[in-house]
Amino acid sequence: MAVTAAASVAGVVFAATPATAAVTAGATVSIEYGASYYKGTASWSNRSVAVDASFKATGCRRVYVRAFAGSTSLDFKSTSTWCDRSGPADFALAADVVGGSDNIWVYMTDGNQNYLKGQTCYRAGYCIDGLH
Repeated sequence: MAVTAAASVAGVVFAATPATAAVTAGATVSIEYGASYYKGTASWSNRSVAVDASFKATGCRRVYVRAFAGSTSLDFKSTSTWCDRSGPADFALAADVVGGSDNIWVYMTDGNQNYLKGQTCYRAGYCIDGLH
Protein backbone atom coordinates (compact mmCIF):
# COMPACT_ATOMS: atom_id res chain seq x y z
CA MET A 1 0.00 0.00 0.00
CA ALA A 2 2.79 2.46 0.84
CA VAL A 3 4.42 1.98 -2.57
CA THR A 4 1.10 2.51 -4.36
CA ALA A 5 0.40 5.68 -2.39
CA ALA A 6 3.89 7.02 -3.11
CA ALA A 7 3.50 6.24 -6.80
CA SER A 8 0.15 8.00 -7.02
CA VAL A 9 1.46 11.03 -5.12
CA ALA A 10 4.34 11.30 -7.54
CA GLY A 11 1.84 11.12 -10.41
CA VAL A 12 3.28 7.93 -11.85
CA VAL A 13 0.82 5.40 -13.17
CA PHE A 14 1.85 1.79 -13.51
CA ALA A 15 -0.28 -0.28 -15.81
CA ALA A 16 0.28 -3.78 -16.96
CA THR A 17 -1.35 -4.95 -20.12
CA PRO A 18 -2.01 -8.64 -20.48
CA ALA A 19 -0.04 -10.41 -23.17
CA THR A 20 -2.21 -11.19 -26.13
CA ALA A 21 -1.37 -14.00 -28.46
CA ALA A 22 -2.17 -13.51 -32.09
CA VAL A 23 -4.36 -16.29 -33.41
CA THR A 24 -3.67 -17.35 -36.98
CA ALA A 25 -6.39 -18.07 -39.49
CA GLY A 26 -7.96 -21.42 -38.85
CA ALA A 27 -7.46 -24.59 -40.85
CA THR A 28 -10.60 -26.55 -41.70
CA VAL A 29 -10.44 -30.09 -40.32
CA SER A 30 -12.66 -32.65 -42.06
CA ILE A 31 -12.29 -36.37 -41.45
CA GLU A 32 -15.05 -38.66 -42.72
CA TYR A 33 -15.03 -42.42 -42.45
CA GLY A 34 -18.29 -44.09 -43.44
CA ALA A 35 -21.02 -42.33 -41.47
CA SER A 36 -18.52 -41.17 -38.80
CA TYR A 37 -16.93 -37.74 -38.95
CA TYR A 38 -14.83 -35.17 -37.12
CA LYS A 39 -15.27 -31.66 -38.56
CA GLY A 40 -14.20 -28.26 -37.29
CA THR A 41 -11.40 -25.71 -37.13
CA ALA A 42 -7.83 -25.76 -35.85
CA SER A 43 -6.45 -22.40 -34.68
CA TRP A 44 -2.89 -21.61 -33.65
CA SER A 45 -1.70 -19.04 -31.14
CA ASN A 46 1.81 -18.37 -29.87
CA ARG A 47 2.16 -21.43 -27.63
CA SER A 48 -1.02 -23.43 -28.11
CA VAL A 49 -3.33 -24.98 -30.68
CA ALA A 50 -7.11 -25.21 -30.29
CA VAL A 51 -9.27 -27.62 -32.24
CA ASP A 52 -13.00 -26.94 -32.06
CA ALA A 53 -15.01 -29.62 -33.81
CA SER A 54 -18.02 -31.89 -33.91
CA PHE A 55 -17.58 -35.64 -33.64
CA LYS A 56 -20.07 -38.26 -34.80
CA ALA A 57 -19.18 -41.88 -34.07
CA THR A 58 -21.06 -44.59 -35.92
CA GLY A 59 -19.98 -47.80 -34.27
CA CYS A 60 -17.06 -47.17 -31.93
CA ARG A 61 -14.56 -44.43 -32.82
CA ARG A 62 -11.92 -42.29 -31.17
CA VAL A 63 -10.23 -39.04 -32.27
CA TYR A 64 -6.60 -38.15 -31.56
CA VAL A 65 -4.78 -34.84 -31.96
CA ARG A 66 -1.00 -34.34 -31.78
CA ALA A 67 0.82 -31.00 -32.01
CA PHE A 68 4.31 -30.73 -33.55
CA ALA A 69 7.05 -28.18 -34.03
CA GLY A 70 8.64 -29.58 -37.17
CA SER A 71 8.90 -33.30 -36.38
CA THR A 72 9.11 -32.82 -32.59
CA SER A 73 5.95 -33.90 -30.78
CA LEU A 74 4.74 -31.27 -28.29
CA ASP A 75 1.38 -32.49 -26.97
CA PHE A 76 -1.01 -35.37 -27.58
CA LYS A 77 -4.67 -35.77 -26.60
CA SER A 78 -7.63 -37.93 -27.48
CA THR A 79 -11.29 -38.39 -26.84
CA SER A 80 -12.48 -41.47 -25.04
CA THR A 81 -13.93 -44.16 -27.29
CA TRP A 82 -17.34 -43.02 -28.46
CA CYS A 83 -19.93 -45.56 -29.61
CA ASP A 84 -22.94 -44.43 -31.65
CA ARG A 85 -23.00 -40.88 -30.30
CA SER A 86 -22.23 -37.34 -31.41
CA GLY A 87 -21.36 -33.97 -29.93
CA PRO A 88 -18.59 -31.41 -29.55
CA ALA A 89 -15.06 -32.77 -29.12
CA ASP A 90 -12.72 -29.83 -28.59
CA PHE A 91 -9.02 -29.94 -27.78
CA ALA A 92 -6.51 -27.46 -26.34
CA LEU A 93 -2.93 -28.50 -27.05
CA ALA A 94 0.17 -27.01 -25.44
CA ALA A 95 2.94 -25.89 -27.79
CA ASP A 96 5.28 -24.34 -25.25
CA VAL A 97 8.37 -23.83 -27.43
CA VAL A 98 9.70 -20.77 -29.21
CA GLY A 99 7.50 -20.30 -32.27
CA GLY A 100 4.88 -22.76 -31.03
CA SER A 101 3.44 -25.56 -33.16
CA ASP A 102 3.53 -25.44 -36.94
CA ASN A 103 1.46 -28.56 -37.65
CA ILE A 104 -0.91 -31.06 -36.07
CA TRP A 105 -2.12 -34.55 -36.80
CA VAL A 106 -5.83 -35.20 -36.42
CA TYR A 107 -6.97 -38.77 -36.89
CA MET A 108 -9.71 -41.27 -36.18
CA THR A 109 -9.42 -44.87 -35.02
CA ASP A 110 -11.92 -47.65 -34.51
CA GLY A 111 -12.79 -49.10 -31.10
CA ASN A 112 -9.64 -51.27 -31.21
CA GLN A 113 -7.37 -48.25 -31.91
CA ASN A 114 -6.84 -49.19 -35.58
CA TYR A 115 -6.14 -46.12 -37.72
CA LEU A 116 -9.01 -45.26 -40.06
CA LYS A 117 -8.34 -41.82 -41.53
CA GLY A 118 -6.52 -38.60 -40.69
CA GLN A 119 -5.23 -35.22 -41.74
CA THR A 120 -2.15 -33.11 -41.19
CA CYS A 121 -3.06 -29.47 -40.63
CA TYR A 122 -0.65 -26.56 -40.91
CA ARG A 123 -0.40 -23.22 -39.16
CA ALA A 124 -0.50 -21.61 -42.62
CA GLY A 125 -4.24 -22.43 -42.63
CA TYR A 126 -4.76 -25.66 -44.55
CA CYS A 127 -5.05 -29.42 -44.02
CA ILE A 128 -4.04 -32.31 -46.26
CA ASP A 129 -5.17 -35.91 -46.08
CA GLY A 130 -2.87 -38.36 -44.33
CA LEU A 131 -0.32 -38.04 -41.54
CA HIS A 132 2.84 -36.38 -42.86
